[in-house]
Amino acid sequence: MTRHARAIRALLAGTALLATGFSATAAVAQSKIAVITPYLSQPGTQFYVEAFEAAAEGKDWDVNVIDTAGDVAAVISRIEDMVTQNVDAIVINVDPTQVTAGLQSAKDAGIPVIGMDAGADPLLVTNITSNGYAMAAETATYVADRIDGAGNVVMFVFEAFPPVQVRGVVADAVFGNFPDITILDHVTPDVSDGGIADSRAKMEAILAANPEPGSVKAVWAAWDQPALGALQAIEAAGRGGEGIVITGIDANPQAREAIAAGGNFEASVAQDFKGIGATAADVVARVLAAEEIKQGSIYVPTQLITASNAAE
Repeated sequence: MTRHARAIRALLAGTALLATGFSATAAVAQSKIAVITPYLSQPGTQFYVEAFEAAAEGKDWDVNVIDTAGDVAAVISRIEDMVTQNVDAIVINVDPTQVTAGLQSAKDAGIPVIGMDAGADPLLVTNITSNGYAMAAETATYVADRIDGAGNVVMFVFEAFPPVQVRGVVADAVFGNFPDITILDHVTPDVSDGGIADSRAKMEAILAANPEPGSVKAVWAAWDQPALGALQAIEAAGRGGEGIVITGIDANPQAREAIAAGGNFEASVAQDFKGIGATAADVVARVLAAEEIKQGSIYVPTQLITASNAAE
């Protein structure tokens, strides 16, 4: 083989290696991310999933959003499916203690799982959320102040989801500091259709059982859908003029509209859903870059919403 031929052969070999290197780099850069939730019908979940997707657009990620439509148990099999597909990271929006088997399979496979308003758990890298303790305390004290520390309060809670369960515990503690406040009922609505319809039905039953004006002083809801359902029930029963105070948490658009109207629904707490989604995406990027995340929970700031700022 001549010197010229050897040079050409070497050049071709080098080009092939270079092309292979570019191909390998592209393959590494394309990261597969799965976002799994049973709560996509909830406005809050929709907002931060959309924010996560928006933040991911600037990255070389293939994001797969999986909705199990209220089926919490199905989240386990979906996580296992993603483990089989060898995704690079999984983001969940569900009580981690209810999907331990799935989380363990991800850990065994070396796939990081990040919570997005899920709940703290040793099997998660971290959980990005709002400070539920602070939000619940803020709305519960708002209620206590508005009713002068006395009267019957209806609470809408949801113990199956840690971020919401915490809110109920804190609100109970706040109300417990007022000896003249009585918790008339702890209501857990059916959330399969979003929660408004069943909350309205349950509130209608409570109002029927307590027909005297002033027999219900306030409704504290751990999120906005029950608050909206309670508002509908109170208005339909012709009891809007009794001054029943309603508070929620999330400050979704429908809640803001109701608060701005100046009726019974007086306050909610705005979570920064875009901030939660964007922060979750940032954490995923940091994890993929092999950064150690030391915080078990990362809190995104919130804001109390009343009639004075509901339209902002």
